[in-house]
Amino acid sequence: MVQYHDALETRDPEQREAEQVAALPELIANAKANAPYFATSLADVDPESVADRAALAKLPVLRKSALIGLQADQAPFGGLATGMGDLGRILQSPGPIYDPEGKRVDYWRMSRALFAAGFRRGEVVHNTFAYHFTPGGWIFDDGARALGCPVFPAGTGQTEQQLQAIAGIRPVGYVGTPSFLDIILRKAEETGADVSSLKKGLVSGEAYLPGHRRAFKDRGLSVYQCYASADLGLIAYESPDDSGAVEGMVVDEGVIVEIVRPGTGDPVAPGDVGEVVVTTFTPEYPLIRFATGDMSAVLPGISPCGRTNTRIKGWMGRADQTTKVKGMFVHPEQVAEVVKRHGEILKARLVVTREGINDQMTLRCEAEGAEGPGEAIAETLRALTKLKGAVAFVAPGCLPNDGKVIEDTRDHG
Repeated sequence: MVQYHDALETRDPEQREAEQVAALPELIANAKANAPYFATSLADVDPESVADRAALAKLPVLRKSALIGLQADQAPFGGLATGMGDLGRILQSPGPIYDPEGKRVDYWRMSRALFAAGFRRGEVVHNTFAYHFTPGGWIFDDGARALGCPVFPAGTGQTEQQLQAIAGIRPVGYVGTPSFLDIILRKAEETGADVSSLKKGLVSGEAYLPGHRRAFKDRGLSVYQCYASADLGLIAYESPDDSGAVEGMVVDEGVIVEIVRPGTGDPVAPGDVGEVVVTTFTPEYPLIRFATGDMSAVLPGISPCGRTNTRIKGWMGRADQTTKVKGMFVHPEQVAEVVKRHGEILKARLVVTREGINDQMTLRCEAEGAEGPGEAIAETLRALTKLKGAVAFVAPGCLPNDGKVIEDTRDHG
């Protein structure tokens, strides 16, 4: 029988929505009062006016790609943290980007994903995420200890020493990337090392391929995945039903997730692929409408496991589709602006091709009747990108639902 981490996971969806939006004004007021970045970016926003998702969707998006520049201008956190006194660690992820960790137990909220994956109090966890500089090891360490699970801080690499530690400590759970778990298991088979204590795992940090999932299951391991980032902590996680099956990932209770059209902050229709934008209820580092750069889509209905929060499909690629045409960068934001200026366009996709040695652009536009003022749209495209492009009209629903705003079909080999 499925067990739950706490009562939040099985709330009526309307109750959850009401409770989360009711917490937004306090989050925004705290950010404006104590984080210099938000004092500027939300200067004209009355926190009490942000009382539903529609109001939230009107706030500016903060892009992960902007963090390096913000932190260079105002070290170490770009004016996004509310103060140093509540922080326990300063960590670094590639960029470099500096990530604050609060002092609170389960600051990253990872215990929820571990519990859903079957981890329970007293079970030893072998943590192979890196502890040096990067947040990964600390994120999972924090969640496991919050559950009452002792942690062996294995870190990365040194496979033979990893095997020695597993044989000696007899951990029940593994956390790390799926590819490194595969390396450990294959090395154990090769050397005869005893890793039979491992029964379950939670993986992240890279794609969890079907081949890995089958291989772990064949070896008697129950291994699930979660979606997290160094900025936000846990975003969503797999939650098996009684049969062990999963359908998508359940959104964490400590965040609000929106799916928006890449290059904008505009929510897409339910089920459409778009960029993941997250608002996290973390007073020490109140990221509001934080655009992750990752693509996903909302799944309909409630998870078969009984958890009632929104489900997403998981990671579906990157949202940054910027490409270079004739030496000029073309950005998704520019395509979005073309759509915004021409209300007859329902959806658009810029297709970049190469004829001989010449690059060509065609803006494919969904429009009622599959027709429209192509010359005016082409002129807007030229004005925004400084490049000439053709316009082609297609019937509504003809463009793929994959979140792509720019499709580059050229051979870059």
